[in-house]
Amino acid sequence: MNPSGTAPRIGIFGGAFDPPHNAHVTLAEAALAQLDLAELHVVPTGQAWHKSRALTPKEDRLAMARLAFGRLKGTVVIDSREVLRDGPTYTLDTLHELQREQPGAQLVLIMGADQAGALPTWHGWQAILGIAIVSVAYRALSTGGTARFDPKMLPGLPAGARFEALELPAMDTSATDIRRRAALGEDISSLVPSAVARYIDQHHLYRPA
Repeated sequence: MNPSGTAPRIGIFGGAFDPPHNAHVTLAEAALAQLDLAELHVVPTGQAWHKSRALTPKEDRLAMARLAFGRLKGTVVIDSREVLRDGPTYTLDTLHELQREQPGAQLVLIMGADQAGALPTWHGWQAILGIAIVSVAYRALSTGGTARFDPKMLPGLPAGARFEALELPAMDTSATDIRRRAALGEDISSLVPSAVARYIDQHHLYRPA
């Protein structure tokens, strides 16, 4: 819990979750354990402006997110605002909404090091850094080292931007690989939560038309 008198920290973990997999769950668990969060909002993307491929229908991705993250220990909110929003999904809009809903809270935006490196391509990225602390998730490498993102390398980094580290074990799971395996009829039960694997099978997701 937060010390008395300090602002509650609200984590925001967004993504396509197409599908949500074990590495996503591990990241969420690490955020709850390491970042002193009062709440963690898991936010499935709605209409992703930056994705070149069509996403699986938002209803399916929201349902899978609820199955994957709904039983985690801690206060986890499966936040549907982006899948319900018309038009392109922008993180900045979500942060502004959370600011209005929870005035005084400290927002903590959680992302991988690759996403952090691409921040200048995000809509309103400098404004994002004025609103939220960015918690960058680092995956340990098999060599024992850890790949590190240096925010000073970002062109136009605004003064006062705040970053913190989130440490993760080595993981090589990817949604792209899971979709490929599912399309081939391969077993994905070791890569996604069991309830998500059942949902994908029952709803025939990722199979060729």
